[in-house]
Amino acid sequence: MKSHSLLIQMALMLSALAACGQGTFIYDQSSATNRSFSGDLAFQQEQPAGQSFIPSLSSIGFVQMEFVGGPQQLGGATVYLNLRADSISGPILSSTDPVFMPFPFAYGTTNFFFSTPVPITPGTTYFLQPVVQSGNNQWGIIAGPYNYPGGTLFENGTPDPNGYDAWFREGAFIPEPSSGLLVLQGIAGMCAARRISASFNSSLL
Repeated sequence: MKSHSLLIQMALMLSALAACGQGTFIYDQSSATNRSFSGDLAFQQEQPAGQSFIPSLSSIGFVQMEFVGGPQQLGGATVYLNLRADSISGPILSSTDPVFMPFPFAYGTTNFFFSTPVPITPGTTYFLQPVVQSGNNQWGIIAGPYNYPGGTLFENGTPDPNGYDAWFREGAFIPEPSSGLLVLQGIAGMCAARRISASFNSSLL
């Protein structure tokens, strides 16, 4: 009994200290494979703004975009992405969970996750629209001549005249169980095995 109690206590401590697993990103569409600072679009001032894409997967679970900030982003901001159909101002199919962009912020890639994977139709054009939910609205998304064949950057509701694309990636996300959960599963298996062994031995007496 003491050994069982000690094992369970250790498992609970480990599960409390363990961070959630990072998970696996399955990239479907992307405008670039590396981070590259080419230019930026002040999306909140040029709405409706965003990026179109044509998926090959039947659902979308995450989006990555690269943002640029600066001294004018005092206080930071909370940002999310809309997934739209038909056009950059078309119906909203879903929105990602909001992400707080802290100050100071120079530039970098931010992950946005949908609370549940959103069903989409491969080969159909969809639109990703970044939106400032609250806070300072002086933010830009990195854009440039990435030559993405499945879409283009939009500003003020129209395609970018230079044919530029926003820096983006999208696809499916497979979360990994936390290490604490794996430890608990292992302990449960050990306890079950011991009970079965004890029951078997008692039946032989």
